[in-house]
Amino acid sequence: MHSIAVDGPAGAGKSTIARRVAKELGFIYVDTGAMYRSMALYFLRHGIKGTEEQKVSDACSDIEVTIEYEDGEQQVFLNGENVNAFIRTEEVSMMTSDTSKYPKVREKLLSLQRELAQKKNVIMDGRDIGTCVLPDADLKVYLTASSGERARRRYKEQIERGIQCDLGQIEKDIIARDEQDMNRAVSPLKQAKDAVLVDASDMTIEEVVAKVVSLYQNR
Repeated sequence: MHSIAVDGPAGAGKSTIARRVAKELGFIYVDTGAMYRSMALYFLRHGIKGTEEQKVSDACSDIEVTIEYEDGEQQVFLNGENVNAFIRTEEVSMMTSDTSKYPKVREKLLSLQRELAQKKNVIMDGRDIGTCVLPDADLKVYLTASSGERARRRYKEQIERGIQCDLGQIEKDIIARDEQDMNRAVSPLKQAKDAVLVDASDMTIEEVVAKVVSLYQNR
């Protein structure tokens, strides 16, 4: 089986790029962030705060996250409910950042992610795919962009969904999330030693996809 790991900070376009590269190469796309987001949604729905590590850890045993594919699109199920429509809010984003640092949460999803990679050709994106989840991936890409560009993309995405938001606040949240993701004790966000750095600040989606496909084909 072949695998591609795409890591990088929030809002760099990892999911968009990974989804398109998967289509080009005929791989299965695994959005690990969506898996963490579905757990964050559970904590929010059950009134558990991101700072309450013990409660978060205890709740992990009540959570079942599964992935199914419909027309090639990943659907994430939380205890049997398809939660794709509920996991893209800023509230869920912040809760994900607060809780994905806890060992119990990461442990819960790590085995599921590795299992998928053993059965299929996958492209997986997240914060620690190349460093922790798939350390032997055939290609590792570290995808980034400036915080201003990432905030503009997130803002556009939210407005298109009909969600009113503030561009300045989104950039502040992105910078805070970078800080948190890079400095957490468990599996911090960092570029794997053998990863190729791709700065997408001034690149179109098509250019980034072409770059990743060519890196894979020429590896």
